[in-house]
Parts: sequence; structure tokens; C-alpha cells
Amino acid sequence: MAAECLGSLVSINCGPTLGMYQGEVSSVDQARQTISLKQPFHNGIKCSVPEVTFSAVDIKDLKILEIRNCSNGVTKRSVPESGSSVPGYTGRKDKGAGNGVNSAPVNMPKAEPRLQDGGMSPSQHYSKSYIERHVEIGQSKGFRRRHNSWSSSSRGVNQVTPKKNGSKNGQMKNKDDECFGDGMDDVLDEDFDFEGNLALFDKAAVFSQIESSDRRGNGARSRGNPVEQTPSRYRHDENILEAKPVVYRQIIVPQSGAKEYSTDSGLVVPSISYELHKRVLSMAENYGLSLERRLEMTGVCASQMSLTLLGGPNRLTPKNLHQRPTVALLCGPHVQGAQGISCGRHLANHEVEVVLFLPNFVKMLEAITSELALFSKTGGKQVSSVKDLPDTPVDLVINCLDSHENTFLREQPWYRAAADWANQNRAPVLSIDPPVSGQEQAVEAKWSLCLGLPLPLPERAGRVYLCDIGVPRQVFQEVGIRYHSPFGCKFVIPLHSA
Repeated sequence: MAAECLGSLVSINCGPTLGMYQGEVSSVDQARQTISLKQPFHNGIKCSVPEVTFSAVDIKDLKILEIRNCSNGVTKRSVPESGSSVPGYTGRKDKGAGNGVNSAPVNMPKAEPRLQDGGMSPSQHYSKSYIERHVEIGQSKGFRRRHNSWSSSSRGVNQVTPKKNGSKNGQMKNKDDECFGDGMDDVLDEDFDFEGNLALFDKAAVFSQIESSDRRGNGARSRGNPVEQTPSRYRHDENILEAKPVVYRQIIVPQSGAKEYSTDSGLVVPSISYELHKRVLSMAENYGLSLERRLEMTGVCASQMSLTLLGGPNRLTPKNLHQRPTVALLCGPHVQGAQGISCGRHLANHEVEVVLFLPNFVKMLEAITSELALFSKTGGKQVSSVKDLPDTPVDLVINCLDSHENTFLREQPWYRAAADWANQNRAPVLSIDPPVSGQEQAVEAKWSLCLGLPLPLPERAGRVYLCDIGVPRQVFQEVGIRYHSPFGCKFVIPLHSA
């Protein structure tokens, strides 16, 4: 009886560890209780070995897919039911159920004749084999089949698939379809109903469940009104203790000027009159902040602002030594002129070409004489006539012609000539410590730099900047000003009209 099953196609279930095997029965050993399959498939993938032998101990279930009777050329198919066995072969039907050995032969159904034209019989409802299904899908979709690493490495290097002749190709294909198919063609032809599937999803119920399960504290986890949410952790830049409310008006003067300014951080900086400003400088000089120290501090701050206006690190680099910026410095015979000369000295030390204009006078201030002696050692150019100023536009014009007290200088010819040259030159103008007067300024400035506290400058003074000249806090208090430094980490800050 065992010889009658040779050549039949069977499916063997060896449990979750070994998996499923399909193949053609090549031999059945009743004594050793073994069965061998040739050309086996393991879980739908062809094995690399030509034959596999199974013991009855490892077999959980055996199904006969097709019985071939080579004597009369008739092929019989049996219904794939669980527990089918090969005649003459005894194996375990259920390893864990405690049943005895089942040696009863399977009832063979009547043979179904094949169609002679190669077509399938009406009762043939088995799907195609694993390999043919993938080959046909690849041909219809226009892409190649991609093997995984296990199936690719399991094949030999020189293994070549043998070609099948035309007469046997149709029969083998039909047998593979009956044995190894799984009916995927019908599934692939069906279109997925996205709208119908989306209608089954209850979005409101899902979000309601998420909110109820992931609620933190008094507020929702991710959805809801942000006002209702309570933060559970502090940020790395957030203080645990409550901070005091910010006071933006930290500088209070006894007599507020005509204008008020504000910094970038919102602090209010009121302007003061020239008389109060003069009292602050005089009080600071009594405590040791002499005129020479004030000139040096003003020159440093003004030069830093000028270097920034000239381009800063983008302009002043070793690669741009052939394009050094040029600054024209217009100074008068007063303290404001000495501040400009100090600024020019620092600019010349930073590889800036400085042209200093200062009219000739019989007697100069001691501060101007000292600053000129230092400026002459920098290599800068000093002229006393407007005709010697550059004819071409320069990069920056620094205006120090005006004085807070000597307003009669505006009537001098050298003053008018220098002011006309500055207005005709296309370079922007920076005014250092400009005065406050009822008269219109002779030189229209783009920027104005004030010292300590700003003066109520007119609109023609341009954008106002404030520099720290080192006046202590208690000096302001002694003249009636409640002062808190608005500079922060800088020495020069911009001011905005409040």
C-alpha cells in the first residue's frame, strides 16, 4: 500500500518550530516510521536540499493534496482535511491530545478526468503555487521579484533553473497551482474601499479616550485650550521662585526734559537739560573723573561705534588691507573737538585712514594740545583748510564742530566751509556730543552720540545713541537723579523716541 502513495503531493505540518512542508512523496519506510519528500517547499519557499525525511514524532498533521496513480495514468485529489494519512504509514495525529497511532487508510475519492485541451476542471478550486504566483504578479506589474537574504543565500552560486519542455510545462503548472496556491489573484484584483473603511473610524471617540487616559493635572495633554493647560515642569531658563515685576522706569530725574527715550529692552531713559548734564560732569570731576579720563572714555566709545558703522569684522580684516576705510574728522577748538581727536587716534590705531580737520588758532586748549600730540604719532593726516579735505566721498564723517557754549563759532568762515563740505559729501555723518540750541544744526547727521544721559536733541540729529563714560551711580544721586544703568553688557546702546 505504501508504494501506491509514491509520487503523491502532500502537506506536512511539523508545528510552529519546524513549520509547514509540501512536496512529492519519494519514499515511505513503515519500519522506521519515516516519510521522504522530494523537491520540498518549506513555508512556501523551495528548499535548497533535493529531499527531506520526516519522522512520525515530528509530524503534527499530514494532508494529502493530490494522489497520482502511475499505473493507469489517473490523478486523484482528496479533500484537504486534517488528520489524513498515507496508506501503510502510521503517524501521530495529535501529539498533545494523547490519541493513539492512526494507521487507517484514507478513503480515496473517485478520479476526476482532466480536460484534454489543458484546461482546468470545474471542481479545481485550488490556487496557484507560491513561485508561479510571484512570477505572474511580477510579469503583470512590471517589476522583478526581490528575494530576501535567506532565500538568496540558500541557493548555490552556480545553481541554474533548468528549462522545462513545452509538453510538461502545462501539467506541472496545473499541479503546482493545485498544491501550492493560496488564491491571491482574486484579492489583488479587488480595489480597497478607502471611503468605506474611513467611515468606520470614529475620530471623536478615539480622541475622547486619549484625553481621558492621558490627562495630566488640570489640563489636557495635547489638545484643548492652552489657557486651561497647567505646565508640569519648568523650562531650563525659567526660575522656580516668582520674579518681581519689571520696572521699566528706573531713571528718575528732578526735572524731566522735553523728550524721553527707551532702550531695546524697554527701559525708559529720560533726557536732561544741558545745565543738569554740566552739573553731573562737574560732580564727577570732583570725585576724580578728570577731563582727560572723560576724553579717553569718550574716544573709546565713539571709535567702537565708528568701527561698527564702517563694517566691523566684515570690513576690517587682514585680507582687506588694500581697502582701508577713510574717515574725515571735523573738529573745533573746544572740548568737543578734543573728544573727536581722541576718537580719531583710536581709529587710526585700528588701521583706519583718518583725515583730521582743525583750524589754526594762536592759542589752543590744553586738552586739544595733548590730544594732537598723541594723534601725530599714529600716522594720521591733519589739515587746517577745507581745500585739503578729500575730493571724493569718504566712508564716514565725524562732526565735532559744534560747542555747547560757544555758539558764535558758527559765524566763522572756516565753520561754514567745513559744514558745506560735510553736507556736499555723500558720506554719512556721526555727531559726537551735539549741542542743544534753538538754531538749526549746520550739518545734518545720521547718528548722534550722547554722553551719560541724553539731551533733548531735535529730529535732524538723526538716530540717538548713548555711551557710558564711567560716571558712578552715587554721583547721579548727589545731583538729584535716581539712576540705574541702562547699558547692560554694552558701552554704547541705541535709544528710541518714546
